[in-house]
Amino acid sequence: MGDTMTRLLVVSASPRVYGYSRRAAEFARRVAIEVEGVEARWIDLYDYKLHPCVGCVSDNVKACYRPCPVDDDWEEIARLVEESDVLILVTPIYWYNVSTPMKCFIDRLTTFENAIFVEGRSRLEGKVAAFAAIGNDVGAIAVIQNLMVVLNSMGAAIPPWALAYHESDDSPLRSDKFVLDMANVVHCSVLMAKALKGLEKPREWYRADKEFVERVKRIAEEVDSEFEDLIYSS
Repeated sequence: MGDTMTRLLVVSASPRVYGYSRRAAEFARRVAIEVEGVEARWIDLYDYKLHPCVGCVSDNVKACYRPCPVDDDWEEIARLVEESDVLILVTPIYWYNVSTPMKCFIDRLTTFENAIFVEGRSRLEGKVAAFAAIGNDVGAIAVIQNLMVVLNSMGAAIPPWALAYHESDDSPLRSDKFVLDMANVVHCSVLMAKALKGLEKPREWYRADKEFVERVKRIAEEVDSEFEDLIYSS
């Protein structure tokens, strides 16, 4: 019998422990566990030592592989990616782009994609990817469309409603629209992962029924309150 467990990994890259991207990431993790009933982890890249990619593939296409020769925490992060069926990237908006650690993360994922030339198959093939971008100014769609192109080019599957964004200086978890969209990013990603593994045929994609809305709004309020407390304890 094949693996029947669905595992989700949320990756954020926010420098502040109380940051809005971290709030959205923790919200996604909680929705995955409490509403979707799957295993879920959340990491923030600022909590790791992650160096830029040094472009081994430019010298020799077979020189880019795992374990990566760069001496940092990448292999610990990569192991979590490898074990996951769903990858949700949550980033602040830095000048119409992702934050620096998230860019390093994307570049270092080349060790997964380049497995095509080393092992015959991308290690991201069959995994599901979804995205959220958060900032107090414009640029969210530019960020998300770039991430979608890159992850799909690496072999990841993009489900329906795979994006959520928030462009405001207020917490995204106080926006009913963002909360519902982010919860559906999780929901649709889990549905897609189960479908790809042959575990479940998708019934409904975007949910906006009363029960779902009430549950995710409650989670959002709890998470936002927890992170507000961090502001005063930092």
